[in-house]
Amino acid sequence: MRLVAARLPQIALTLVLLSLAAWFAIGLMPGDPASLAMMADPKLTPADVERLRALHGLDQPLLARYGAWVLGLLRGELGFSRLFAQPVWMVLWPALLSTLVLVGMAVALAAVIGVALGALAAMRPRLAPLVDGLALLGQAVPSFWLGILFIIFFAVQLGWLPAGGLPEPGSSSLPFLVLPVATIAFGQLAGYARHATAALGAELQKPFITSIRARGAGEARVVWRHALPNAAVPLLTLLALDAGALVSGALVTETLFARPGMGKLLYDAVMGNDYNLALLALLLVALATMLATLAADLAQLWLDPRIETR
Repeated sequence: MRLVAARLPQIALTLVLLSLAAWFAIGLMPGDPASLAMMADPKLTPADVERLRALHGLDQPLLARYGAWVLGLLRGELGFSRLFAQPVWMVLWPALLSTLVLVGMAVALAAVIGVALGALAAMRPRLAPLVDGLALLGQAVPSFWLGILFIIFFAVQLGWLPAGGLPEPGSSSLPFLVLPVATIAFGQLAGYARHATAALGAELQKPFITSIRARGAGEARVVWRHALPNAAVPLLTLLALDAGALVSGALVTETLFARPGMGKLLYDAVMGNDYNLALLALLLVALATMLATLAADLAQLWLDPRIETR
């Protein structure tokens, strides 16, 4: 498809430019892994630090080090994480999987509830102020405050759900996902509700909807079968942007509920000058965002083939 063929080179170029900018930004930060190693082990002498720099190529110019890193990446050598003392892929994969599960469930829940509320407001205009008020509340409440409130009420007072962390091996992870998923979803459903209300309201005023109603179709069929597919085009764009941004933007929720994920991992890697881990985590987040956007564009094209000719 022409869209995929045109988008893939753009994604590749974006990743190259982003990696170059991030490499120089991290490389210009004060200190390097060798200096941090000396701070962690007072027995190391300045001569030992210089030997470490030469061993790992830290005495080379930034551009030369970037070129060596890219060549290693093309050979499939992802490198070693200094912070976790493990290969980078062994650190990235569990964090990415944890965040994708958390974000995927939260975005799906927010989209379903938000679109349902938007459809209700479009079908019953008297309820539109109530939906707008709920959307405004969802946008105004800070996620960390809402998460703390959920922990106090559902975990501490009622004891229904765990306050955070991960389940024991072999046990169900669903109870540990309820509170963080609800925290993220409540803040996201506001956007879906308001966009769905506006998009469905505009579609329900179009002449073809009047014609369908005149043929005796019920209101629910009119909304879900005929109006929603056309109104879904802008909603898919919002869904893709949310899914991509939340892969790295769930830092507050992951920290609050003690869940290891990409947001916390990326923060720790940057602050700890873990070059390999920070760069690959950043590129992985960027790739997830761009692939989510591409998937949304393909879904829009499937819903409305006329988009490709515009």
